[in-house]
Amino acid sequence: MTFRLRALRAVLLLAGFFLMGIGLLAAMAVLDWLLVTQMLTARAARFEGAIIAVTVLLALVILRGMFTFLRAGRLGRMDHAVAVGPEDQPELWAQVRAAADVAGERPPDELYLVDEVNAGVAEQSRLLGLLPGRRRMVLGVPLLAGLTVPRLRAVLAHEFGHYGHRDGRLGALTMRGRQAVLHTVEMFQDGSTSIHQAIGGLYVGYAHMFLRTSQSVARDQEFAADQTAAEHAGRDATVAALRALPVIAAAHAHYVETYAGMGAPMGALPPVGEVYGGFRRLVAARPGDRLAVLAAGTRPPRPHRYDSHPPGTERIARIEELAPDGRTDGADGPSALTLLRDAELVFAALEARLLPAGAVQLPRMSWEELVMARAVVDAEGWSQPLRVAVGRALRSSGEPTASRTPAQVEDGETVVRQGGPAARPNETALPDLDEVLDAFDRGLLWMEIADRMPKPPQAARLTGASARNFIRPKIFDGLAGMVHLHLVREGHAVPDTGWSGQPGLALPEQWEKGLDEALDAAVADTPDTTALRSLLAVSDSASARLSLGN
Repeated sequence: MTFRLRALRAVLLLAGFFLMGIGLLAAMAVLDWLLVTQMLTARAARFEGAIIAVTVLLALVILRGMFTFLRAGRLGRMDHAVAVGPEDQPELWAQVRAAADVAGERPPDELYLVDEVNAGVAEQSRLLGLLPGRRRMVLGVPLLAGLTVPRLRAVLAHEFGHYGHRDGRLGALTMRGRQAVLHTVEMFQDGSTSIHQAIGGLYVGYAHMFLRTSQSVARDQEFAADQTAAEHAGRDATVAALRALPVIAAAHAHYVETYAGMGAPMGALPPVGEVYGGFRRLVAARPGDRLAVLAAGTRPPRPHRYDSHPPGTERIARIEELAPDGRTDGADGPSALTLLRDAELVFAALEARLLPAGAVQLPRMSWEELVMARAVVDAEGWSQPLRVAVGRALRSSGEPTASRTPAQVEDGETVVRQGGPAARPNETALPDLDEVLDAFDRGLLWMEIADRMPKPPQAARLTGASARNFIRPKIFDGLAGMVHLHLVREGHAVPDTGWSGQPGLALPEQWEKGLDEALDAAVADTPDTTALRSLLAVSDSASARLSLGN
């Protein structure tokens, strides 16, 4: 079956989706008319009145569904985005207009920038696009940071290609119809009454048939949009853009999780504009395949049963079948972010739009300050359970130390500050690093300390080697946290923003080489703190020399 015949069949089914409501309304009107004029009796008046009341309620629900269907595609508010006009960003608008022109489409009336790995064109259309209206484009700033200009051209042309008439108006109408059908079904499913659900069942069943029938048309539209992109940006640049999109999405997710909220435990934010603008620093620090490492091992999202997008590998294979056009893959092109004028102002405007109320009033810290502060907070969190366990073990064995008293151990275990992160206990309330190592050397680690480390109930019954192997990583982390805090206090650890790796502390060379082995020895079945103490002696000696030099 040709594309036009398949599209015509889909459009007829789409009309049936709407006509089904008209048919139901007509049937209920006939039923009510018969009840009132032909069958109404005094004996059954109450029952017949109830039937009429139910049909009226059903009619209202159906009318609402039909109205929703016709209004599908209305443009809503864009409170989460920054609007930019041609006078604000002329270079970006020039690329958008060029992409629209190659698709034979009119450019958008509005352009919004968002903090999403996404691009799209929507239209305030009436009658599923038969009557055109205001057109809007949404473009994700992470795409600008992750793509070069040639590859961005491919993305823009693809989005306008959805509206192109390469395969006739029936295909575009089918695409809008799929969105309208899904929107209408959602309205019925969101209804809380049994009437909504009853009518919704009819529409859901019909929607499944329509979506299944129109899926091939929708996928052909995607292939046609890809071809438009290849014509505008080049075959190789279009393929490169398709391959880059999942990588950018994974990198952005890593940035949001690792960097954007880094200051949350301290109640602080990165510098103005860096909450969303910092992503460009991560991209710049990971050229070429180094960025793709962040996507390694991640599975693509499972496609929807009726997803209009063919698999990415199939789309790429189709494009690669096109004849070479002599254009490069765009890897050496300028970053698409260079199309933005005053990018810092755009990032700051995104923060004003997207950050929760009051968040913009939080203190700002440089990335280096944030990394250092977060490293200290994390190290304190790792070390706290171990210090508490050691303190309790020492108290139980009747061996008080100079840095704590028995009462202080109990009081310093957990302190919670209302509305904020856990407050730090008094430094004199818990054992310091030397006392922890002394306790290990006295054989208390696996006799007394390990049993006092927090563990889930299912692990409480473990004994012997199983118990030691379960709790050993927690003890390792706790001891590492104490070492990090010691090095920070001594001035030997500096912040590493880790745009090309992981943020954290940069330790002296001898510590970077020997720390893990020293910690492994200290938490072994037979603890040996010699290597760790040797490293500590080196750092203490360096601190003393630095102090004398000053």
